[in-house]
Amino acid sequence: MTPLLLSLAAGGTSAAAQGTSKTLVACFSRSGNTRVVAGQVRRALGADLFEIEPDIPYPDDYFATVAQAQQERDRGYEPLLKTTADTIARYSTVFLGFPIWGMTAPPVIRSFLSTHDLSGKTIVPLVTHGGYGLGDSMRVVAGHAPQANVLDAFSTQAPQERETIERVSAWLDQQQIQK
Repeated sequence: MTPLLLSLAAGGTSAAAQGTSKTLVACFSRSGNTRVVAGQVRRALGADLFEIEPDIPYPDDYFATVAQAQQERDRGYEPLLKTTADTIARYSTVFLGFPIWGMTAPPVIRSFLSTHDLSGKTIVPLVTHGGYGLGDSMRVVAGHAPQANVLDAFSTQAPQERETIERVSAWLDQQQIQK
């Protein structure tokens, strides 16, 4: 556990715990797994929540999203955000929740980091993944927020949407149901 979390969990007197500064949980979640983690952190810390959303939503179809994200990553494209966290200056700590896509942070997270000045802030990544770990996501966060203090990530394996789709499809293939 990071020193900030240890301090908060132990009833420490950090600035966030005293209410002299604010904590923000900024989260991008496509399937809901990362949103669950971010929601728990928000409730536990009494933090504010900002939902990171691309201006043009990713496709509903999982495989179309994977293809689009790969293209965006390969081109270095950072999609426009639907909204920005206009009050980010008042926060000293930002918990940044996101899933791993293609062994890295999703393009929309790069957009969030590029769009917001996080200089002097503490960033605590909250990462969900399908079993392959953090990939190069910490390098991406540190590279896009070079003047921030990036703490070790909370990382957890979450059920993969692709695995669920494949299991349901295989089950449906065994059924005698007509469309």
